[in-house]
Amino acid sequence: MNKAHEQQLKLLIPKPGSGSVLKAAGQWLWPGYSTSLYDRMLLTVAVVLLLLGFIMVTSASLPAAEKLTGNSFHFAIRHLTYVMLGLLLMLSALAIPVAKWEQHSGKLLLLGLGLLVLVLLVGHTVNGAQRWIKVGPFSIQVAELTKLFFYIYLASYLSRREDELREAKKGFIKPLILLFIASLLLLAQPDFGTLVVLAATTVAMMFLAGAPLWQFFAVFITCVLALIGAIIAEPYRMQRILTFMEPEKDPFGAGYQLMQSLIAFGQGEVNGLGLGNSIQKLQYLPEAHTDFIMSVIAEELGFVGVVSVIALILLLVSRALVIGRRCLFAEQRYSGYLAYGIAIWFSLQAFVNIGAASGALPTKGLTLPLVSYGGTSILVSSLAVGLLLRIDHERRMKGRKVTPRGGAG
Repeated sequence: MNKAHEQQLKLLIPKPGSGSVLKAAGQWLWPGYSTSLYDRMLLTVAVVLLLLGFIMVTSASLPAAEKLTGNSFHFAIRHLTYVMLGLLLMLSALAIPVAKWEQHSGKLLLLGLGLLVLVLLVGHTVNGAQRWIKVGPFSIQVAELTKLFFYIYLASYLSRREDELREAKKGFIKPLILLFIASLLLLAQPDFGTLVVLAATTVAMMFLAGAPLWQFFAVFITCVLALIGAIIAEPYRMQRILTFMEPEKDPFGAGYQLMQSLIAFGQGEVNGLGLGNSIQKLQYLPEAHTDFIMSVIAEELGFVGVVSVIALILLLVSRALVIGRRCLFAEQRYSGYLAYGIAIWFSLQAFVNIGAASGALPTKGLTLPLVSYGGTSILVSSLAVGLLLRIDHERRMKGRKVTPRGGAG
């Protein structure tokens, strides 16, 4: 046993009379640079969110599962399966060198765009949206995969074309052309929520890579005008905006879901009604275990539960941002931009999901990363966390001048 392993064991086994269990846990979560091969805090927060999501999805889905399938635990069992597969994906990503992702980033982008085309041809339609491809008993939401593949490619582009991005217009326009193509395919499904997150994350990554400020604002204004045009072009989108502004005008029609969500938030008060005691999940709140899982958390766990979930997500995002910053300082440009992209993606999607559930934003069909029910979302989010862990692992190994585990790629 080498000295590094001995130091890790010392951290795991507190000395008699030397401190509390909390102190030992703190030492494990925040070890010295030389005693940890990966970001333990990031891994711990991700696993806690997955476990919390499983508990809340189980609680929120019992009535709907009983009504639809006759088995109260139908959705809970499926969700647990996805969580286990997600953890396996996370560990698998930790074993793949980052260079491999960069090497195949172009192929992954083409695969993502190809899936967006394929779903329009053979996709499964739910509630008027053609976003899923049926594979046996499972459904794949291809937009979730496309988002991750797009960021993997964009990070590669930014790392290779930094100077061109900052000095030439064509360096700025090229990724926007790809974004435009993806946007058209997403609007055809339609999947307006994913489009908003994809566009905002892309622009933010380009800004962090050093795109000129005037170009950034020009694209921002163009995107805003395009979004406004897309809202006006489709009556159902305009109806969502109007409903968001005054849901009480149609509480049993267009404003029903938002009103029921707000009732759940109100009933939870500070400490909540208790785990499993939600009233709104009893067929009052549609999609309680998917898009509106935060409403059930608010009702059962109260303000304390909502703040705790937000704090966990912020901690996850902050760790990803720290990893990205440290990679850029270490001249690992691709890893840094990819970590930034994942952090921005998670934060924006969580912001939209929580904002829609609380009435702060119009309702959108976006899941809460690592928490909401949704197989593809759980798998892709877990894969993204695995990528972050691998990125951080390689940075630490570079600092020690040791070949990263899994090969140098």
